Order: sequence, then structure tokens, then C-alpha cells
Amino acid sequence: MRFDVAIIGGSYAGLSAGLQLARARRQVLVIDAGRRRNRFASASHGFFGHDGVPPETLAALGRDQLLAYPTVEWHEGEARAVEPVDDGYAVCLGDTSARATRIILATGIRDGLPAIPGLEERWGRHVFHCPYCHGFELDQGPVGVIASSPMAVHQAMMLPDWGPTTLFTNGVHAPEGDELAALDRRGVALEHTPVARLEGEGVELVLADGRRISLAGVFVQPRMEMASGLAHQMGLAFEEGPLGAFVQTDAMKQTSRPGVFACGDMARPAGSVGFAVADGTMAGLAVHRSLIFGL
Repeated sequence: MRFDVAIIGGSYAGLSAGLQLARARRQVLVIDAGRRRNRFASASHGFFGHDGVPPETLAALGRDQLLAYPTVEWHEGEARAVEPVDDGYAVCLGDTSARATRIILATGIRDGLPAIPGLEERWGRHVFHCPYCHGFELDQGPVGVIASSPMAVHQAMMLPDWGPTTLFTNGVHAPEGDELAALDRRGVALEHTPVARLEGEGVELVLADGRRISLAGVFVQPRMEMASGLAHQMGLAFEEGPLGAFVQTDAMKQTSRPGVFACGDMARPAGSVGFAVADGTMAGLAVHRSLIFGL
């Protein structure tokens, strides 16, 4: 079947884009592999009206509401490739393919975590990247920031509003000069001994010298990695952000390739559920208008 729009990625940005197009009675195909970025967290926070809702519950609600519209179809699985054809694009879905006049990429990112034993297993439960998403639940307990990039100083400057903060420089970035003075003004403690591993039911840092430090939570600066290779396969332009490259778009979420739009975490220097929903809304509206006006 031919569609007006194929949305690749059915998480928060893709669902939001699809909703705008469904309400415009456009034929929409959503292709989703079911790997949301925040699937490791027990609750999603900071999104008005849905604060504290489990990620899978929030996504399922959005999917059910979107599929209530008669012009929407859902395909569970991965898009293998997207190729230009005379009247739009062909999306390879393995044994079959679908054609669409417009493409919205909302495939998200993976978090590239520091290679510290015990850290990945605690990701989303005791180890985080966003204080707005997870800081309040730490109950003003002691917080650690493990440096994996120079952005650790920025993160450590923010976190004292959520609890007494220690920056573990970990041989990655040792602040000095103005950075050091700014951290001191915020009351951030410094620890230069490397972190050997994370242990315990909660989070306990074991340092290279054997010392153990119990914390309410740990924050890191993960590298942004595309969750899908489609943007690279299509030759889209990228822009470099503080935590990695993201797909370059204009204010209407149009990429460097005509007829291809991108939204959500893959098209932002930093993201959250709220940002993803807003991005998806813009992409959906922009695609609808492009179908009308040929933009």
C-alpha cells in the first residue's frame, strides 16, 4: 500500500508526529522496533500530565490513541533501508516494502556509557544523565558525577540543587581556573582517584585505592549514538553537539534531503520526553503542510 507518510520510530516523537497527521486524515505508516531510549527507567518524569508514569505505559497509551484513527497502520520491526523512488521513498521492511511520499525519522539514540564495571547494569535505576528527569527522586541524598567528558563540570554545577554533589574526575577532565572556582561556589567536592567499579543493591562507588562511597545516585555524560543506521545510509547532514553528532534539521524539522524530516532525540543536541513530543508535533505539522504546498 502507498502512504502519505512513513514514520520510522514509534516512541514519543514518532507518536506525536503521527497524531498530527492522523488528525489531518492522512495515510500514515508507523514502523517501530520497540526500543525506546528510556526503557531502562521505571518511571518517566517531567512531562506535564504524565509525571511518574512508567515509560511502557506512556508509550502504549500513545500507540492505542494513535491506532484509533482509521488512516494509521503499525508495523512492528525495523526499517532496513530507505531509497528514493520517482514519487517519494521506498522503505525496506525485510520481506516487503512500503512506499511513502514523505519520511519522518524518529529512531532515537543509544546512550554510549563509560566502560566502568557495574555501571551499565544500573543505568536508568541508579545511574542517570538528566537531573530534571531523575534528580528529585534522590531525596536530596549524596550525588556523584563521574566525568566522561568536559561536560561533567556543567553537570556537576547543576546537581547541588538535588543533593550534595561530588565530581569524580576519573582521569578524564580535571577542572582548573574559572571552572574550579565555579564548582567551589556551588559547593561541589572533587575526587581525583579513579572509579574502579560500581557495586551494591543501590549504588556504591569503589575507588581504585579501595575506598567505598555510597551515593543516592550517579550521573554521567553518555555519548549520543544513532539507534539506527538509516540517517547515515540516507546521507543526511549531521551537526556536532556537546555529547555527539545529531541529525541536522531546520526549524520545521526538514533534513538535508528533500521530503525527509527528523525529530526527537536523534535531531537534538539533548533530549527528554517533553522535547521529543514537541519535536514530533512540529514534524507532523510541517510534513502535512509540505504535502499541501509542495515545500
